[in-house]
Amino acid sequence: MSGAIHTVTANPALDQTVTLDALIPGSVNLARAATVNAGGKGVNVASCLADWGLRASAHGLLGRDNAAPFEQLFAAKRIGDRMLRVAGGTRTNIKLADLQRGDTTDVNLPGPAVGEAELAALAAGLADAGSGDLAVLAGSLPPGLPIDAWARLCAQLKRQGVWVLLDSSGPALAAALANPPEALPDCVKPNREELAQWAGRELNSLDDIVQCARGLLRLGIGRVVASLGEQGALLVDGDAALLASLPPQRPLSTVGAGDALVAGLAAARSQELDAPASLRLAVAFAAAKLQRIGPHLPPPPQIRELAAAVSLQTLAAH
Repeated sequence: MSGAIHTVTANPALDQTVTLDALIPGSVNLARAATVNAGGKGVNVASCLADWGLRASAHGLLGRDNAAPFEQLFAAKRIGDRMLRVAGGTRTNIKLADLQRGDTTDVNLPGPAVGEAELAALAAGLADAGSGDLAVLAGSLPPGLPIDAWARLCAQLKRQGVWVLLDSSGPALAAALANPPEALPDCVKPNREELAQWAGRELNSLDDIVQCARGLLRLGIGRVVASLGEQGALLVDGDAALLASLPPQRPLSTVGAGDALVAGLAAARSQELDAPASLRLAVAFAAAKLQRIGPHLPPPPQIRELAAAVSLQTLAAH
């Protein structure tokens, strides 16, 4: 596929990752290190794609007061800066990485308030995306943006002939999934909790997740990829349900692993890979990201090595 790749991040963030030997709530914790990275889901996706050798344009709403780290990232990785500048500062997300437990506690701050005018400007900025292009709509919505913002942008992009991958949660995801069939995203990437929240019930088993994903296919979505943390990832489309897993990884940081998975799906779509190869590549992107702080991947040969090590299991159809 030769089309352009667009990522859209309505609510970007500066990710401040604080590394601790062990996080002890309610007490004074001494940090081992702290890093600040320009982030937000779509920004992370564009950054990972750049490391794989694919150019993307980053669209979204960026606070003028602290845009410099984003501008530096875009310049360093040759990412197209299509971000709209809005009044105020982009929010900070604090990530507390606990080395002892190997997990991360997130404290996400609200972004600058925006409204219909900014959504209209965002839509106008995507008007040149066309047939054969790929768009990733990713993350939460900032205060003031209507809850159906992703639904509206998705409908517009589908009218323009764009292949759309949506990675969001809660009411914003539900609104997009309520679109008529012709305005639905082509692919969605929820995690288990986001899928359960949409379904309104607990998804305790793999079979529950597959059945829920099949419900989304019946609505008219072409492919559902559910990220399952240490269990790997599940891809469900009209042909099969595939579970991908890798040997256990000792993560340096789990921050952005889901975004790397989305980048892998976008890269696979861009390279016209089939479903098994797409899932292998996506899981390899996510695993490679676990060894990096910030939205960065190792060189492509390392990712290809990981992709070759991914084991795929076909789950029984019902």
